[in-house]
Amino acid sequence: MTEPRDQRRLAAILAADVVGYSRLMAEDEAGTLATLRVRWKDVLTPAVARHRGRVVKVMGDGVLVEFGSAVDAVDCAMAVQAEFTSANEGAPDDRRIMLRIGINLGDVIIEGNDLYGDGVNIAARLEGLAEPGGICVSAKVFTEVQGKVVAAFTDMGEQALKNIAVPLRVYRVAPSSGPGPGAAATAKTPPPPPPGKPSIAVLAFQNMSGDPEQEYFADGVVEDIITALSRRRQLFVIARNSSFAYKGRAVDIKQIGRELGVRYVLEGSLRRAGERLRITAQLIDSANGAHLWAERFDGALAEVFDLQDRITASVVGAILPAVELAEIALAQSKPPSSLDAYDHYLRGAACVVQWTRESAATALVHFRQAINIDPTFAAAYGYAAHCNAIWRATSSGSFTTENRDEAERLALKAVELAPADDVVLTFASSAIGYAVGDVRRGLLLGDRALALNPNHALAWVVQGVNRHYAGDFDTAVDHLRRAIQLNPQDPFMFQFEALLAHALFTAGRCDEALAWAESAMSRRPTNPDALLGLVASLIGLGREDEARSAFAHYPDIDPHTTLRNLPGGMPFLHPAHLERWTNALRRAGMPE
Repeated sequence: MTEPRDQRRLAAILAADVVGYSRLMAEDEAGTLATLRVRWKDVLTPAVARHRGRVVKVMGDGVLVEFGSAVDAVDCAMAVQAEFTSANEGAPDDRRIMLRIGINLGDVIIEGNDLYGDGVNIAARLEGLAEPGGICVSAKVFTEVQGKVVAAFTDMGEQALKNIAVPLRVYRVAPSSGPGPGAAATAKTPPPPPPGKPSIAVLAFQNMSGDPEQEYFADGVVEDIITALSRRRQLFVIARNSSFAYKGRAVDIKQIGRELGVRYVLEGSLRRAGERLRITAQLIDSANGAHLWAERFDGALAEVFDLQDRITASVVGAILPAVELAEIALAQSKPPSSLDAYDHYLRGAACVVQWTRESAATALVHFRQAINIDPTFAAAYGYAAHCNAIWRATSSGSFTTENRDEAERLALKAVELAPADDVVLTFASSAIGYAVGDVRRGLLLGDRALALNPNHALAWVVQGVNRHYAGDFDTAVDHLRRAIQLNPQDPFMFQFEALLAHALFTAGRCDEALAWAESAMSRRPTNPDALLGLVASLIGLGREDEARSAFAHYPDIDPHTTLRNLPGGMPFLHPAHLERWTNALRRAGMPE
């Protein structure tokens, strides 16, 4: 007897999940359930009906919906996200009901009123990739709806989905502001920026030269900046199609922030004068109109492409620290009872900037809390590993085998969770190369970070340190100078300069080393690396009395480091390079 064949059909499947459902239920079970019932009844069900869909099932924290058309599915998803955004207005951040949505077009198995099969499974996996308040679709859906819905699509590349054999190309969806067919009336407002990520839009730069040819150049600069920023996984970057919709329009920055759902806006202008070009750029907080960063770039028209690369590198290198400082200020203004994983991450980052053993210990507490809340938070693992490197740098003599093992464990976990994240790889390179002392492995991680993002100032610093301890002094100096050029306003500049002084001293360039050490000391007089660089440079220049006088303050900053445990804090691959330091510091008065 022939087995009955499964009933199948092609369908567009929408899978949605409530963000932070377990936390919401734990804090207010009755209120969460009541709010969800209202949202399913008053928002989801009518939107599905308007777009000719069928609710397959509601599962408390999520829903599964079937559509006969991928266009209907995407339009419905945008409408639902827009209405959820409106419904959340006025609610505290920690009580907002937000959805992640994934949409796939594929073959499904019908069993009663339910659906099964890879078509459904892939939609559920795509939902897991979406940001809170966001939508992700498969390549099949993208192919079907492109040009038929008012939306901007960002290619996320091929993604490995759990229990799906072959990696699939995935696209992030955001509503576009332009007119077009298939747009839902309720989908004019983009979804809110995802919590846990600062959001930014880069507007088309204004061409003030009167030369249409320069407009293409200005647009090219902006496209490069958007592409480079999009590589930074800790940022939510609005696609070019959406931000360029404001080109040529006089629109208030606060309005742009509201309409695009972003907190930060980068704008700029281009002016040509003879054979010279001038470009200005400024970063603005759309919530209050405050200017966070501004810069001007000048260059020859004949060197237009070099100028374009320099602008992109400088803008991208400077934006992240400026945004992070603004985000830290927001996190520090929140009461401790409302902190989530990202807030703890930001508070930890604020402690790290202080660059002391005590601040590193406090930062570790926050990073561990972030990890407890979100065990998949790769950057928190990476930053926690980096804290151990700071501990070793600020008090090498108190750094234990347990600290070393923890640094290695945290770094490897971070890389396991995010093997293609330049920030995570940078932190891991710092921890493995310096805290663990495995310089060669640190170099490999640092090279991967810079390949992913050549505009990451801290990655150049970390790799410069690794090159220094590997004995490649010229490259180390070039790397550290590159970091300083990329972001001259970085809050870690005192450490950048101190490390540059170290590399120059080991290379025998004591005059240059002293200048950078003095600059680092003027920024942070209590930084042990700056003081060691100053003392060693003075010894190298034959100014021993000055060196001894300066070193007299060192035990107040770091009472634990001696000549005996100095090798742990300076993991040179070649003994002669370490000996250069021990000889200088012995003459300055460091105890055996």
